[in-house]
Amino acid sequence: MRIDIITVSPELLKSPFNHSIIKRAQDKGLAKIYLHDLREYGLGNYRQIDDTQFGGGAGMVLMIAPISNCIKKLQAERVYDEIIYMTPDAKTLNQSVANTLSLKENILILTGHYKGVDQRIRDLFITKEISIGDYVLTGGELAAAVLVDAVVRLIPGVIGDEQSALTDSFQDNLLSPPVYTRPADFEGNKVPDILLSGNFPKIDEWRSEKAYERTAQIRPDLLDE
Repeated sequence: MRIDIITVSPELLKSPFNHSIIKRAQDKGLAKIYLHDLREYGLGNYRQIDDTQFGGGAGMVLMIAPISNCIKKLQAERVYDEIIYMTPDAKTLNQSVANTLSLKENILILTGHYKGVDQRIRDLFITKEISIGDYVLTGGELAAAVLVDAVVRLIPGVIGDEQSALTDSFQDNLLSPPVYTRPADFEGNKVPDILLSGNFPKIDEWRSEKAYERTAQIRPDLLDE
């Protein structure tokens, strides 16, 4: 998978992509991530990328020309399966979306900033808009990092035990059940006996029951989907 990210603040993204699973995915050649500084496409001597809103109002807006120029340059080099805009006013990222995107080959992500981007960019280029929650960040860089992490970890070969990803929360619209490790007894707090029994069909049944109970208590909305 190749992921290109257009950003006003590339430095914000370098650290998240140079550690842990995302770094290993790149080292294995399973994912390639490229950052594109929007300011390199800015207008005039001052590399302008933002301007005031038509109609008045507080806050600056990312201009259409720099973004358009950047996207068109990248599109001339390859065909993108999705061009994604990270924005709070969009449908919320979930595991189903991550699963679908993990099957793509080329993804382009545009991160917002200030009051967002000129609407014409969304109309002309964007194929999918994604939010990571009902709150506002300074920019879309951290949201893009969340999306990339959620997607790249699902690529076959990225995680050593692929079954682990398939049993994560939300894969079956349920939260994960409780998990335990050694010691079996910590200051009188014991691991449930069933997990020590070696009866794996019963263990699976227990985990399914606990996953349903936890989901019903914390996220009952998932049971309606």
